[in-house]
Amino acid sequence: MEQGAGMILALDLGTTAVKAAVVSAHGELVAWGAEPQPLILTPDGGGVEQDPRVWWATLTRLVQRLLADAPEHRDALRAVSCTAQWSGTVAVDASGEPLGNAILWMDTRGAPDIAELVGGFPRLMGYNLFKVRTWLHLTGGAPARSGKDPLAHILYLRRAEPDRYRAAHKFLEPKDYLNLRLTGRFASTYETLALHWITDNRDLRRIDYHPTLLRYAGLRREQFPDLYPSTAVLGAVLPTVADEWGLPRGAQVVAGTPDLHATAIGSGGLGDFQAHIALSTSAWISCHVPFKRTDIWRNLATLPAGIPGRYFIANEQESAGACVEWLCGVIWRACPPPDAYSQIDAWAAQAAAGAGGLRFLPWLVGERTPVENPHVRGGFCRLSLQHGRSEMARAVLEGVALNARWLLQAVERLAGRRLEPIRLIGGGARSAVWAQILADVLQRELWQMAQPQMATVRGAGMLAAVAMGWTDWQSLERSCPVQARFTPDPARARLYDAMYREFRARYRVESRRWAS
Repeated sequence: MEQGAGMILALDLGTTAVKAAVVSAHGELVAWGAEPQPLILTPDGGGVEQDPRVWWATLTRLVQRLLADAPEHRDALRAVSCTAQWSGTVAVDASGEPLGNAILWMDTRGAPDIAELVGGFPRLMGYNLFKVRTWLHLTGGAPARSGKDPLAHILYLRRAEPDRYRAAHKFLEPKDYLNLRLTGRFASTYETLALHWITDNRDLRRIDYHPTLLRYAGLRREQFPDLYPSTAVLGAVLPTVADEWGLPRGAQVVAGTPDLHATAIGSGGLGDFQAHIALSTSAWISCHVPFKRTDIWRNLATLPAGIPGRYFIANEQESAGACVEWLCGVIWRACPPPDAYSQIDAWAAQAAAGAGGLRFLPWLVGERTPVENPHVRGGFCRLSLQHGRSEMARAVLEGVALNARWLLQAVERLAGRRLEPIRLIGGGARSAVWAQILADVLQRELWQMAQPQMATVRGAGMLAAVAMGWTDWQSLERSCPVQARFTPDPARARLYDAMYREFRARYRVESRRWAS
């Protein structure tokens, strides 16, 4: 570690929780805290929003409490680094004030606008062949027909809320809104804007907005922030913010990277093909790779990573921890006990593999990868009077794992190799029961990383340590400890193989049902 290195305040604006941590220049978590945050569901059934002002108030309260509880670290803070839920949209005016709520990555109200944008003859899978060829060539992907990308959010605002659209000075990702509040600068990073599908990603050293892609969408360059590497230093925290939060004046703000990218860093898998699976509200399986590649059939692509000059495999299984949270709501309604997740875990451990024949399909809000289908829905199958809470708990964990196996097959196909071991991170990774189920279903060795629920905020801190010149990526890779290793049980392999075939067959049935 370079002489003069300090501590980093790392912030993680998640979908259902906000986290703040003090991270050392070695990437070690020194102190941390978290607060939940609610979703706003619109009456039309397709909108999912949050209030950016509530984000800021929650972060302010959280940072103040964190530094009050660990005052010995305050004076050592030299940098601030944000990560946040990816694929969201905050419309702001010229003074940086949000114009209404933020539109989140689960929002589908822009689906009709994307259908109009990408359609036309000749068409394949809903996409005009000439347009999709250009998108794939320049960006590595194309706008999702589900309407969940920021491009869809912006086109929705243009159609449904034209006054708000015209009043917007910039459209920002959630991370970039936080950086605006911290520094007063409208700025983003190369990898953050990838899901807008308006940037040329072919040369990782010179990513910029592309006029043809802007013209396709009918958007203007000045509606978006300037782009920088994730390791760029944007400047000092504004004095008013530093004083309110209790930070030393002069602490530098690093541009940072979104949650999927920060998680890839915080997993400790910093080399190519060092895979991880993240169990959060959603789930994903990813790794850094040395190439740009797209699988349009399975909705997978390699996109610019949080580590400058690198790609990573981008994908998302829509519901993972959200399924467990849903089960908690079914059992306890609005008042789950503080140890609700531990109880779910204990019940699942009491049921045998296979959950007594009970099956769970995790498509509670549709699916994104390895198939893009916003319409399909899930739930319990083969439920009988013999099934109780233990079988229900295990079936939910197994259902998410079976979907992850489907996703892993697609990821390994894109990567061109078997991925093993796989690092396990995210809030769901704290469950040893779920970790073993995943190892058995995936038939891969899993490494449960230490403090797995803090991987994303740790990744934000690790990136800042490199940005400030205090360490390098190779040194950080050695600083991420493994808490436990889970190996697949051969005795359960045959059962889970059969359940996986049944799972895939059930998807074919349900996809036809919900398409009609």
